[in-house]
Amino acid sequence: MWFSFLSFVILSTGLVQRLDAISSPIPPYTNYTYATELQPNLADLWWSIDDLRKEITFEFHINTTGWIALGISPAGGMVGADIGLGWIDQSGQLHFEDRYAYGFYQPMVDNTTQDWFGLQGREVNGWTAIQFKRLLDTCDVMDYPIKSGTNIVIYAYSLEDPVIIDGKATIKYHGDRRYTRAIPLQSYANPPSESKFTGLDYFDFQLHNYSVPSNETTYQCTVYKVPAKFPKRRHAIAHKAIIDPANIDIVHHMLMYECDPSAVFDDENLPSGICDDLGEVLMPCTSRIATGWAVGGDYINEFPEVAGYPVGGDFEIQYYVIQMHFNNIHQMSNRTDSSGMRFYLGNELRQYDIGYMTLGQISGATAIAIPPYDDRLVIDSYCPALAMQNIPPTGITVVAAFPHTHLQGRSVWTKIIRNKKAVQYLFNGDAYTFNYQFQNRLPQPITLYPGDELATRCIYSTTNKSVVTLGGEATSDEMCLHMFTYYPRMNNLHFCWMANSMEAWGRVTNDSIPLDYNSIVKWLTDRQWTRQSIADWQTFYNSTSKLLIYDNGGNIDFADLPKLPDYEDFEPYQCKKNTTDVDTALRPSKLRSLLKRMEITS
Repeated sequence: MWFSFLSFVILSTGLVQRLDAISSPIPPYTNYTYATELQPNLADLWWSIDDLRKEITFEFHINTTGWIALGISPAGGMVGADIGLGWIDQSGQLHFEDRYAYGFYQPMVDNTTQDWFGLQGREVNGWTAIQFKRLLDTCDVMDYPIKSGTNIVIYAYSLEDPVIIDGKATIKYHGDRRYTRAIPLQSYANPPSESKFTGLDYFDFQLHNYSVPSNETTYQCTVYKVPAKFPKRRHAIAHKAIIDPANIDIVHHMLMYECDPSAVFDDENLPSGICDDLGEVLMPCTSRIATGWAVGGDYINEFPEVAGYPVGGDFEIQYYVIQMHFNNIHQMSNRTDSSGMRFYLGNELRQYDIGYMTLGQISGATAIAIPPYDDRLVIDSYCPALAMQNIPPTGITVVAAFPHTHLQGRSVWTKIIRNKKAVQYLFNGDAYTFNYQFQNRLPQPITLYPGDELATRCIYSTTNKSVVTLGGEATSDEMCLHMFTYYPRMNNLHFCWMANSMEAWGRVTNDSIPLDYNSIVKWLTDRQWTRQSIADWQTFYNSTSKLLIYDNGGNIDFADLPKLPDYEDFEPYQCKKNTTDVDTALRPSKLRSLLKRMEITS
């Protein structure tokens, strides 16, 4: 399908349990903005962020009476992790330490700058509860900043308190009592309890005992229609991913597309089968994304109270496609699946209709081609005012963001450009991890106005790959997409994408190949990449002419851009310590000196 490059965009994703799943018998000390059960019957976490102080307060509960530790890790492991560790002694006193994991051994105490602060703690019924705080960014090389986007949280515990020797705490190795979770700490959307929707009408778009092929990768597509028992227009106020419990290991993602209002199908025999085999049949249903789910995601996504997703009645969309991606690595032939999507309907229409807008690159080789062994390739796209001109004078309100790349992606962000000046991030997914993808609720809704333009950037690293990485659907391919949820819904604001122009490909290949897709792919895969050609590739992306592809009143329009538009950027964030802390800040040279004194080697 021509627009199959959309097939992996997911809206409703995350990896955090419901608020009603909290296990700890100890009530938290205060009310928090966010809460999650990290591990059933073992670990719970609450947190709030003070935007003025740039400070985060945690409360961490674990089912143990020994020491407990929570940290922020750059890559999910111990190396470079910034850790707060605490325990309650026999007298009930809280002890709390700021530690840093230089390697795979006991984290060292940061004796130069204390940046994690224990506030209060207690032991009750075999559980330990500790409240503590730290700055989002401490400017300390022995601390790791809590960035916007996905944060990798590590935690561990012991069955015993540390042993105090010469006034210093020595902790026993935690063994396998260690865990990793990825959470967007600054933009987490607390998933609701499903009990909240008890008694509401709902309908399901769901497979029924579908025989999953033994192929490693299967994309299955089925056309659905809102049931006739809902003849009036309704607002879906939440949706739930129904994942067949027998197939948690192979259901990789599902994505729902809206079919064009002009689409007509036989309601008694709606198309269903392998997506590629239904290419022409599904062409009216492949450019408008509605919602979806991906592996590790929260199962329930709820919309803002003022808006809902319109379905049924006089709503112009009558048909939908659910695309299921089965990742059957072991090529099993005995699986049947009944996964799908459920929509909970409100009793009354809300003020606004929900809409979705996707930015970035088309997912093909003409847009995304990343050389091997490249530690940092930046791919920029730009959505000019031409594609945003139909925004109403009152603007549209953006409430959530979903950045998406595949395995090589490291960062995704979109900036608002107003009068050729960057004014703020629409969303900054600075810390991006493919295995943990989230629907990021914006801390405050952001309004876009007519004339606004949007700059999107994806950053990749291929130091672990020996072959070129091209844009595409497979996990080994790459994507650059940034999806936003907004209201009120606009029928001419669904997508705004870019690709390198065919003229650009002619220049970079010295017109040595036919300018068709397959020839470009062959040229890229056959090319011998050198250090110089890898460095030159970034220049190619920065300076080449672009093809803009955007939605214009339900039609697909194209525009040629000689290059990416220029704009005046804002100053990048730089951490600044208080002047009283400058002399005590631990710089790299001091870190090496301290490690040498402690006889620690890397």
